Amino acid sequence: MNARVWLRTGLGLLAGTQVVLGLWILLLPEWFWKWPWVSHLPPYNEHLLQDFGGASLALAVVLCAAVAAMERRLVLTALVAYLVGSVVHLLFHARHLEPLSAASAAGFMALLGAAVLLPAVLVWLAADGAAFREPSRPAGRRPPP
Repeated sequence: MNARVWLRTGLGLLAGTQVVLGLWILLLPEWFWKWPWVSHLPPYNEHLLQDFGGASLALAVVLCAAVAAMERRLVLTALVAYLVGSVVHLLFHARHLEPLSAASAAGFMALLGAAVLLPAVLVWLAADGAAFREPSRPAGRRPPP
């Protein structure tokens, strides 16, 4: 696969995770709150969960726009936005692992680490610019109008 396909696939995966997360939080907030990696946190707050679910869906919209347009600035903006949120999320949970078993904490940190690593790799791919270059045309052929 070329860089463009990897980039589009990665963006789609990130968008899909945000859609699932946002809908889960908005439609089933109590069930989300009972999830083992979430339930040990501060008390349930419906307002904060609704805001987080809505923000997840908003980020999904930007990621989907990046998938559709495959325009370098939009792709980089969407990826950096995702990366910033993922780093903040990882740092918060890294400081609040004490109620989890060692195995659960390790699995959780691996998942959150992947949520930082994937967009970081995709930023590197997008920054290189190869995914956005026009394919070369045979000599004498003009691009369509």
